Amino acid sequence: MKRIIKNLLLLLLCVLLNVGCYYSHPNKVDHWQAANEGSVDSVNFYITHHYWTGYNFQATDSIHLQTAPPLQGLPDYGAMVNDTVSVNSHDQLVVAKVMYVPNDTTDSVWIKVARDQLTQGWIHESTLLDNVVPNDPISRFIYYFSDGRSIFVLSILGLAVMFWLIQSIRHKRFRIVHFNDIPSFYPTLLCLCVSGSAALYGSIQRFVPITWVEFYFHPTLNPFNTELPLIMALFIASVWAMLIVAVAVVDEIRRQPDLGDNLSYLASLGGMCMVLYLIFTLTTPIYVGYPLLVVYWLFAIRQYIIHQPSHLLCGVCGKSIPKKGKCPHCGAWNE
Repeated sequence: MKRIIKNLLLLLLCVLLNVGCYYSHPNKVDHWQAANEGSVDSVNFYITHHYWTGYNFQATDSIHLQTAPPLQGLPDYGAMVNDTVSVNSHDQLVVAKVMYVPNDTTDSVWIKVARDQLTQGWIHESTLLDNVVPNDPISRFIYYFSDGRSIFVLSILGLAVMFWLIQSIRHKRFRIVHFNDIPSFYPTLLCLCVSGSAALYGSIQRFVPITWVEFYFHPTLNPFNTELPLIMALFIASVWAMLIVAVAVVDEIRRQPDLGDNLSYLASLGGMCMVLYLIFTLTTPIYVGYPLLVVYWLFAIRQYIIHQPSHLLCGVCGKSIPKKGKCPHCGAWNE
């Protein structure tokens, strides 16, 4: 009996995890079945392609549109003038119609987009998506930040910062999180948030990439949105936590006395966060990131506990002392 209950609980857990990783798709658009050649099932298309008529894009490059419909079986197709019109980068486009052309060997899906009443036409879906981005600031941020060049620049910058930190530590006493930190838990907490958020992002990319694509087309900053899968809600919440803690870190650094050391410490903390982001984003999809994340979190918390600031002050010089007794700064005895 116990074994049956255990198996049922395990099955329920697997179902909840599976449901929590994917979007539910309510019937948001009028469902119409493909009735003739070129027609497309609206709901199926929305679910698999993440957009439908009325969706807005922004061009990232120049695009050439075909004015005539791509379906040659239409009446009087031969009499139509098949011209081309162009749209420029940063132009706003709206999806006007979707057509399926099964005999097209290049791409069977054609999209009609319009910039205005006079500038509209047809284009292969694959060509369109390569040259547009959803017209939403969050989607544009994801598009440019996820670009391969951005990852390359971040990698080089992260390695340069790490090399600079190693050289600085070798030549002088240098403030850095986990080793010679400022008297605050916020820098350690920021590193924990960044590493956890990067691990979540890597998990989404590895196990449920379709969920990330849906979020890219329909982004939100509200982690309590009921349409969000659990894993996406956790990721958005982790991003908010990271931003809030980052503000707290800046405020703590601002309170430190030496401005030069504060700027160096802020640079080193930013470099550490970039390195953590790259490490856990790249290692989580190959499963190495999960044990590495646990080890790192234990290490970070242990380092803070070991090096946490003392709340005892010397009665003579006023500086912090680790314990009662002789002050390591002025030599005075404190009882």
